[in-house]
Amino acid sequence: MGVTYTTSSAATYEPIQKITASGSTGVISFTSIPNTYTDLIIVFNGSQGSSGTTPIVQMTYNTDAYGASGYSCTTMRGNGSATASGRYGSQWLFVIPLTAGTQWTDIIQIFNYANTSTYKTALIRHDSDTTVDATVGLWSNTAAINTVTLSTSGGNYNSGSTFTLYGIKAA
Repeated sequence: MGVTYTTSSAATYEPIQKITASGSTGVISFTSIPNTYTDLIIVFNGSQGSSGTTPIVQMTYNTDAYGASGYSCTTMRGNGSATASGRYGSQWLFVIPLTAGTQWTDIIQIFNYANTSTYKTALIRHDSDTTVDATVGLWSNTAAINTVTLSTSGGNYNSGSTFTLYGIKAA
């Protein structure tokens, strides 16, 4: 008796936009995001110039401005010898911790971004040569996401840092 295997179409990543930092900006925005995917993935590799503060990335959606609310997140961090965690409610942004003076990779998954009947959830992973972070965030808004902005807390993204937005097509 033989076993028959069938294959089905799996979800696939489709590149939507790639931005390479020139070293003169601390703000990266993906705009006019089409609503033709089920989820979004943002991958960014890079580092941030020195600002005298612990660097973070502040992520917002659409036209939310400083002082808006509706974002909440829980973050966990480890560096091999110590751990930390934090919970941030009623925020105007998602906080994504970075590691000062190191190269890092972050992967952000935004689920159901185009669905207008659900709040939006994001899973964020940050990896550097010294720390690992995991963040889960909730945007308490049912609006479809058409813009994602990633701003640094100070300084600029170093030249050559890359930010790639992918859409996930449903099977």
